Amino acid sequence: MCRLFGLSASPRRITATFWLLDAPDSLANQSRREPDGVGLGVFAPDGTAVVHRRPIAAYRDTEFAREAREVTSGTFLAHIRYASTGGLRVENTHPFVQDGRLFARNGVVTGLDRLRDKVSEVLGEPVANLVHGDTDSELVFALITAYARRWGDLERSIVAAVDWIGANLPVYALNLIITTATDLWALRYPDTHPLYVLVRPAGGHQGRRHLEHASASGRVRVRCGDLTGAPATVVASEPMDEDSHWRLLEPGELLHVAADQRLTSRIAVPAAPRHPLRPGDLDQQAARSQHSRSGAP
Repeated sequence: MCRLFGLSASPRRITATFWLLDAPDSLANQSRREPDGVGLGVFAPDGTAVVHRRPIAAYRDTEFAREAREVTSGTFLAHIRYASTGGLRVENTHPFVQDGRLFARNGVVTGLDRLRDKVSEVLGEPVANLVHGDTDSELVFALITAYARRWGDLERSIVAAVDWIGANLPVYALNLIITTATDLWALRYPDTHPLYVLVRPAGGHQGRRHLEHASASGRVRVRCGDLTGAPATVVASEPMDEDSHWRLLEPGELLHVAADQRLTSRIAVPAAPRHPLRPGDLDQQAARSQHSRSGAP
């Protein structure tokens, strides 16, 4: 299962240090379980999206993924990819950038020819003008972007895109995080994969402590001393420490963290997928990508 991690400290810009693929396994074991891509997305002071990403494959260079990356931003989005569709190319590696927003997700959606046609219909132009790879994830993002260009309302566009996909295409899971320079949105859909949120007061729930999170799978680790005195909201595929305040999002729940850390959430997509995919429906590559690695949930 692809790993998602999102962090909002807005309106403050903070410095955070990320390690991706920080697994403690032996190299022999790692070489047979390495993910298919790693990426970290942030925003420059002028609001420009900046993405560091690499299509890491088994038996190939992993130094990029294991290096500590110290970056500064108000929002952060990290992703560890296990490929279900699309080759091992940088164009298929999350996070994706469209119209100045960053996007990452996990899960599987099929029926991509129909999805591509829908994006073109809503967009009013060829999909190739917006989509540069061949993953289901980038097409899902493109449908959200197409609606957002039409309406100028990102939250409405997320709901409309997932509603359409859930009603018309086979869906295994579609958890997503979208960030701008100031805001973060997260959606869990349906209940196949978990997605958690931690609303962290300044210094954390245990007092004046810096933020230091590490996923149980050892795939994502992040440290931030700036959050000793500032609040933040974290969204992740799994709880990343022993804090009892991690909360599992409900199926169909859409979470929004605004520029002032104001948090709202609602069940925005209550209907289950009309054409749910089961593990046995997936091809070998997709099925392998949806299972946990290193015993992680």
